Amino acid sequence: MTPALSPSRAADFKQCPLLFRFRTIDKLEGPPSPAAARGTLVHAVLEHLFDLPADQRTPAAATALLEPRWRALVEERPELATMLEEDAALTEEGWFLAAAGLVEQWFALEDPTRLEPQARELYVETEVEGLTLRGYVDRLDVAPDGAMRVVDYKTGRSPGELFEGKALFQMKFYALVLWRLHGRVPAMLQLVYLGNGEIVRYLPDERDLLAVERNVRAIWDAVVRAARTGDWRPRTSKLCAWCDFQELCPEFGGTPPPLPEGADRIALDPARSGALDPTEE
Repeated sequence: MTPALSPSRAADFKQCPLLFRFRTIDKLEGPPSPAAARGTLVHAVLEHLFDLPADQRTPAAATALLEPRWRALVEERPELATMLEEDAALTEEGWFLAAAGLVEQWFALEDPTRLEPQARELYVETEVEGLTLRGYVDRLDVAPDGAMRVVDYKTGRSPGELFEGKALFQMKFYALVLWRLHGRVPAMLQLVYLGNGEIVRYLPDERDLLAVERNVRAIWDAVVRAARTGDWRPRTSKLCAWCDFQELCPEFGGTPPPLPEGADRIALDPARSGALDPTEE
């Protein structure tokens, strides 16, 4: 068994070990939300737009992709269609108009006719001291001189200080993996916030990524300790207000479900643990 970790699950454990347990061991999922589904749809449109020749990558072409990409998503996850039907405060037309607005906002930030990404939805994986790090990068641009730019689309607004560190941790995690894979530190990390039309750029260096490597290693050591002891105690913060599992959390008067048999193996085995599935990246 080679232990493995994705940036989302690493961020979960940093935020709250009990949250990591709920998602990884108990396999709990929050209800699908219109905002998250819209984000998934917009990501799919921006990925597939680059299948077109450069001169055809227009706002009209992008918005025309919304319906077929949505059909493809609903075929994979039928509960998404049910989500829209059950939300009394939401109309399908309004939901699609909001998605179209985010797609059109992107054209004000980047010009896809001048971009030829080396990869989209790129799966990356490397091993660091016996721990596999893996995830999916939204877009990787590579200049003629080999300089790499790692791009991530966010359909929300650019965050305040509370959330900014989490977003940068994810990007530095990807940068670390790419550095270890290619022997070259990415030149730029770029977060594209479509909610308010802002681009955040960060220039990493080796010192940054070595610090991330130490941090990730420490997170995994803590995961191993928790798995062996069964101690997945909650860690409260302002982020608790957005947690889907408050009713199961002792900090809010709830009771977690009993740990399933083999919980330690589920937490540490990449073949069984949802925490090690990087598709949510």
